[in-house]
This record gives sequence, structure tokens and C-alpha cells, in this order.
Amino acid sequence: MSPHRADDAARNPLRHRLDQRLPRVAGPCGMVLFGVTGDLSRKKVMPAIYDLANRGLLPPGFGLVGFARRDWADQDFAQIVHDSVREHARTPFREETWKQLAEGIRFVAGDLGDPEAYQTLKGVVQELDENRGTGGNHAFYLSIPPGLFPVVLEHLRTSGLAEDRPEAWRRVVIEKPFGHDLASAQELNRIVGEVFSSGSVFRIDHYLGKETVQNLLALRFANTMFEALWNSHFVDNVQITMAEDIGIGGRAGYYDGIGAARDVIQNHLLQLLALTAMEEPLSFAPDDVRAEKEKVLRAVHLPRELGKHSSRGQYATGWQGGIPVKGYLEEEGISPDSNTETYAALRVDVDNRRWAGVPFYLRTGKRLGRRVTEVAVVFKRAPHLPFEKTAVQELSNNAFVFRIQPDEGITVRFGSKVPNTSSVQVRDVTMDFQYGESFVDSSPEAYERLILDVLLGDPPLFPRHEEVELGWEILDPVLDFWASHGKPDQYVSGGWGPHSSYDMIARDGRTWRRP
Repeated sequence: MSPHRADDAARNPLRHRLDQRLPRVAGPCGMVLFGVTGDLSRKKVMPAIYDLANRGLLPPGFGLVGFARRDWADQDFAQIVHDSVREHARTPFREETWKQLAEGIRFVAGDLGDPEAYQTLKGVVQELDENRGTGGNHAFYLSIPPGLFPVVLEHLRTSGLAEDRPEAWRRVVIEKPFGHDLASAQELNRIVGEVFSSGSVFRIDHYLGKETVQNLLALRFANTMFEALWNSHFVDNVQITMAEDIGIGGRAGYYDGIGAARDVIQNHLLQLLALTAMEEPLSFAPDDVRAEKEKVLRAVHLPRELGKHSSRGQYATGWQGGIPVKGYLEEEGISPDSNTETYAALRVDVDNRRWAGVPFYLRTGKRLGRRVTEVAVVFKRAPHLPFEKTAVQELSNNAFVFRIQPDEGITVRFGSKVPNTSSVQVRDVTMDFQYGESFVDSSPEAYERLILDVLLGDPPLFPRHEEVELGWEILDPVLDFWASHGKPDQYVSGGWGPHSSYDMIARDGRTWRRP
């Protein structure tokens, strides 16, 4: 060791003893998974649990209990998990990892409303505590329709399964949607709060588990060069987009009556808005981060004329990837007179000193031009351009774009002189940062990060009930307005939404970014 490093080590002994790259590993615990036959469990939750085990982030005695109305034995459920892992896991299949995980897999057959099944479940949980060393620490993952939450929660309470003990914890994980309006969200929060304490409730928004979403905060608050520009003096508008190139598939039963705004804007896009617009928190402790997010959501204001500043649509027949596709009203299980929107766009304003006068445009839709999620911070044009008009005719606004999926990274758009020209010409160029090129490790799936945070009891990425209710307070007036103003506009599959969405942003003298 050089004298310089030796002196540094003497001054900072802890720094050299602790490797900050070492991940945190969950302590003794288990998880009970309700809804094991659903797509979410098979494609996301089970593979994520395996991937965590494969990365050494679960305790050796981890227990996984499936609960469903199936005539299965433990080995039958283990085979379901095995098949899901083989098909959907991110990390390579390793026999030694699987063997260790499989030893802790159990199954309880029963109806969600059957009290006896919960007594059986209680016995299985106790057996895991005794034989696998789970220590009484168990998370209950409700991968089931929201309408069944009250039934399961009530039985968890009456059976004693939800009861915390001084030396152990019990937690519940709830998937969106968190209600369908403000009143239903408040009722759901009341029911959950009667069974589990607020610190034991984890509402999953998988977008908040993505590395690029978390990098929003890292980039803003770890780099002084951006913070000075992050305000209404320099920013012209912010566009937050979640576009899908697929239709509803086999989700007609879930999607019809819910729609794009409830499914995406109320949670994903408003959370992205909050992270983009929030002030620097005192620390990254959960309560501090949430406090700043809630301040932003309380400051969100809807335009007075919603008809001019919102848009909704349904995808019609068209072409996607060179293949003809059906319109929403022709999809199996959809009523031909359905008013459910598959595209939603909305302008909101954030009424605080930092963002006054900066419109935030939110849009989401199915059967759009490509799959992409991004946050684009579009800057104002320079107040004076000392060039010939022809020199800058191809120059657009500077932009800072967070690409959340699928090509995770950041793009900066700025003007640069075109080389080898007799006169000065300035055109747009881009500078790209891609996660896959800058880091050796691949980004974990969002569910890996979120499930590990549940087991660790670390909740900064989980919206609190106040955030959920604030989201509905913003969206409910829009939904009420749409419900009384005719049908959604039709748009061609493979395009970028209905004409009304282009008219909406054009009224403000702006245009949508083409991702």
C-alpha cells in the first residue's frame, strides 16, 4: 500500500473495511403467494424470487408458500415454480440454487374465503419456522384481483397470521390498481390499515423498481451541473410517455372498464412526474423521499378547460410490425359499445416556485408506434441566436431524455455546427448514455429489487396511501369529465394516438416528441 493510501486508511478505517458494492441480504424469512396461477406470479414474481436466490440475496432457509384452489401437493407447486423459472428467469438456471430453493417450497390448497384453509396455512408457516428457520418473518403477496383483497385480509387477521410479534414481522404486498377512484382507494386503505400497520404495507408500483427511474434521483441530486437548469427559467415543458405496441391481449376482463388513465397515469406516470419535479429530500430515508413526492402531487393543478387539455382514444384496426391487427372494439370479450380508452393524454401544471408556468404532458397508450417509456425535459430555446436564420432552421429545443425502457439510458439533445460547410449551420445532435455499455452488471428486474426491499423492510420505492389518494384526487375530475363527454376518438394501430392529442398540445404551441 502506498504511503498516501496508508494515511487515507488510517484516517478512514471503516471505508476500507466495508465494500459499498456488497448488496444487502435478506434475513430469515418466507413469503406466502396468493394467486399463484396468474400471469404476474408465473412471469414476474416466481422468477424474481429465483433470481434473488441465484444472486445470493435470500437466506438459505427461505420459504415460499403457494395458496390456490388447486388439488396440488408441494411437489406439484414446485414444478410450477420450476417451469416458470426455466422460462422467465433473468439469471442462468443453476441446479444447486434450485435444489436449495425447492426444499423450502410448500403449497396450501383452499378457497380464498375458506377459514379452514388459513388454519392450514398457519400450520405450514409454523412448520417453516421450525424446520427452515424463517424466524416468524413472513410477507403475504396478494397477486389477486383487488376485489378479493378484503376477503384475504380479513382471514389473515382472524387467523392470527397478520399479527406482528416483538421478535418477528408480518408484511403485506399489494399490487395495483389501488382502487378505481378516490373513494374506493380510501376504503381499500382503511381495510388494509385495520389489519397491518402502515409500515408493514407495501404497495408495488413496478416502475419504481427500475434502475433508470431511480437514476432520475441520482442524476439530479449527485450532479451540480443539472440542478441549476431544473426549473421554469430554463425548462419549456416536460413530456412523460409510456407507449406500448401491443393490444390488450387476453386481458379484456381486467382492462375493459379500467382503461389507460386508471391503469397507467394514476400510478406510473404521476410517480414519474413526482420524481422529476420533487425538491431535494433531506435524505433518502423513505419518509423524506415520500414527503417531497407528496408536496409535488399536492401542487399538481388541472387546466380549467379539460376538453382542450386532455385526449382519449381507442385503437382501431391497422398494422403492427407488418401484421394486420384488430381494433379494440373487435377484441374478444370487449363490448362493441365500450367507452374504455386505450390512449390517454393530459396536461397538468405544478403550482410551485420551481415549476410555475411549465406544462407537464402525460400520455400513454396501446397499439402505438413502438414500446417506449421515457421522461423528456425539453428546454427553452436560446433567447438570442446570433446566426443567419437559415443556419438554425433545423435546430430544435435542447432536451434531456431519461429512457426507462426498453433501451435504458439517457439522451441529451443539443445543437452543434455542421462540419465542412462554407457558412455556419447548426443542427441537432445527440449524446447517449446506455446502461448496457457503461456497466458490466446487467440491471436486475424491477420485481427483484422490490421483493428484496419488502423482505428487508425498506420502503422508499413504495407509494404510501397518501400518494395513492393524491393521485386519484388529480385523476378523478378528468375521468368524470370524460364520462359525460361522448366516446373516445379512434386512432389507427401503429400510429401515435388520436388527432385530438396532437390538437391538445398544439394549442400550447408545442409538439409531441417522436420517441
